[in-house]
Amino acid sequence: MRPGHCLPFIAALLLGAAVVPAHAATIQITIDNLVFVPAEISAQVGDTIEWINKDVFAHTATARNGDFDVTTPPKKTVTSVLKKAGSVEYYCRYHPNMKAVLTIAP
Repeated sequence: MRPGHCLPFIAALLLGAAVVPAHAATIQITIDNLVFVPAEISAQVGDTIEWINKDVFAHTATARNGDFDVTTPPKKTVTSVLKKAGSVEYYCRYHPNMKAVLTIAP
């Protein structure tokens, strides 16, 4: 093969590798004794949130801006995927004193 003939192929491989998205993470938020733990957490668009309810009654994770509204039955775990960036304050509709903040990066 002539020198430099592979250069376009190598450049295409390198550029292709540069646009491959990072793997999404799974982030756990626990609900225990009427508290979201952690109360503040960061994530990225595409990450999965595992809402783990350790209490004996149902809870919600309801975004004040309407981005999500997840209901978690007693002693169960549910998941949701983050679709939009931003800082989201959320609370439990059944227990409005339960509050937390999720910061979602693009």
